Amino acid sequence: MRTQVGIVGAGPAGLFLALLLQRAGIDCVVLEAKSRDYVESRVRAGVLEQGTVDLMADLGVDARLRRECMIDEGLDIRFSGRLIHLNLPGLTGGKLVHIYGQQEVVKDLIAARLASGGALLFEAEVTRLDNLTGDKPTIHFKHDGKDQTLTCDVIAGCDGFHGVCRPAIPADLLKIYDREFPFSWLGILSESAPLTEMTYANHDRGFALCSRRSPKVARLYVQCPPDDDLADWPDSRIWDELHVRLGDPGRSELAEGRIFQRNIAPVRSFVSAPMRYGRLFLTGDASHIVPPTGAKGLNLAVADVRVLSRALTEFFGNGSAEQLDRYSDTCLRRIWKVVRYSTYMTMLLHRPPDQTPFDREIQLAELDYIANSHAGAVAIAENYVGLPFEED
Repeated sequence: MRTQVGIVGAGPAGLFLALLLQRAGIDCVVLEAKSRDYVESRVRAGVLEQGTVDLMADLGVDARLRRECMIDEGLDIRFSGRLIHLNLPGLTGGKLVHIYGQQEVVKDLIAARLASGGALLFEAEVTRLDNLTGDKPTIHFKHDGKDQTLTCDVIAGCDGFHGVCRPAIPADLLKIYDREFPFSWLGILSESAPLTEMTYANHDRGFALCSRRSPKVARLYVQCPPDDDLADWPDSRIWDELHVRLGDPGRSELAEGRIFQRNIAPVRSFVSAPMRYGRLFLTGDASHIVPPTGAKGLNLAVADVRVLSRALTEFFGNGSAEQLDRYSDTCLRRIWKVVRYSTYMTMLLHRPPDQTPFDREIQLAELDYIANSHAGAVAIAENYVGLPFEED
């Protein structure tokens, strides 16, 4: 097989890139190791920045989103019996966020790709990459029980943190920035009406978050130790902690329902640089992971793809590699701003196990400052709805 751009991974990054390249007349093939059912049912984040929604509209894949999404115009932070309410449009010049599950975004992108006749192979497991520093890099993969190859001009590594693309870069050429936080998130999906706005809570017992996936499905989290076992968290304990941390002692505000999914996930930051090696370009989780507190993972992957698609359009259009040569530096400027914000929100809202009384008072003072400062409120709101794309 032969193509201009071989895309490894059919998550949001790979699919957005495929549609952008296809619109520019650039041939590409998407290889996905998992089945279509698997990638379309993989529940991930659901907070879409304004820029992500705008890109979906630009690509013509936003019809179902417009019908089914929920709009968040506010963000609430609870602490010490108090409430910080951030009016997102009022603080950001009219911007807001849309609540629409990542798996729903993936379904829309896959449907658009297949409807256009674009090449998208599921259960195509990439085994290795060759000739990355040459002008014809090759992807080796297994599909339909056969070993196959895909020769490309460029490879886009969109295959996530555990994929094969980042490890294909010599380890001595990568600089790794890694931070594991001393707590995890216990997350659940519940058949219950969620709170009307995204609500964070900083409580003496730890962090909590109330989000939503639909008017009848709540996405809820509580901070827990990293070595906790799900078996130690029966439904009653989960609901007890949520009510306490949200300041709902009468159990009248947060509706309880059947918990149909639960997991414990670590909280970490990870950045690898550079995001390019020869003709291989990394995007999204293949290169970086941010703490989920800022709701930035999918949106940051989309930002990478915007930069890469423009650079590839220039490269295949007139042969100029100028934007490709700047790709890593351009993306990393935005990535580190998002890592900064996500880390700030994480440390603002969680209770680390080694937090001293001094640290706790500083944390509460910061929350009090935000509650009474327009500048502090704007700083959180403008990062939450998404930074502009001036780097592009």
